[in-house]
Amino acid sequence: MTTPSPHEPVYDDRVYRSPMAVVTGVLLLALIGWLCGDAVVRGEGSTRWTALAIALFAVPMTVAFTVRPAVFANDDRMRVRNPFRVIELPWAAVDAVRAGYSAEVLAEGSKYQLWSVPVSLRERKKASRKFSRRDALGGKGLGQENGPAPAGPERAAADKVVDELRELAERGAARPGAQGSVKVTWSYEVIAPAVIGAVALIVLLATG
Repeated sequence: MTTPSPHEPVYDDRVYRSPMAVVTGVLLLALIGWLCGDAVVRGEGSTRWTALAIALFAVPMTVAFTVRPAVFANDDRMRVRNPFRVIELPWAAVDAVRAGYSAEVLAEGSKYQLWSVPVSLRERKKASRKFSRRDALGGKGLGQENGPAPAGPERAAADKVVDELRELAERGAARPGAQGSVKVTWSYEVIAPAVIGAVALIVLLATG
């Protein structure tokens, strides 16, 4: 086995996120902006402050669960950006990447969910049915009699992403730049405004 050179280049990150979640988040943010903006402009008294508190709480929460989640992966490490945390995982620290009912990575005795890689059981069943039909039509006659069919259209999207991440982990684990421990950072830029908005809303409703 060849030992990777410390001078081997690290290529740009591959980015994995859910397009549907991003679209949903943008639409929800537009709706929040319209409703709360209208209440602030046309409302009177405590209505304006309540609308502002709702917006302060709802905007970061919406961003956290829709637009924010993403997985960034390169030759040395994977960075998982979940709603309230960022987990940086050098490949040498990763024990496994898998997709069951959710996509997740196991490292140093802990499990971290990949929010930006949603697992669709419906899509997985559809892919399985498609593969079964192809198999029934003689798909195994293409040099695959003694092994599994290659990953292709019959694979669900989440499974394809997990396959790519697993391959990166196996290929990069021995790289000098892939050594180190898992680092977890809380995203206070999301947590703080949401907490402030929630507290303000509770106070306004209690005193209103």
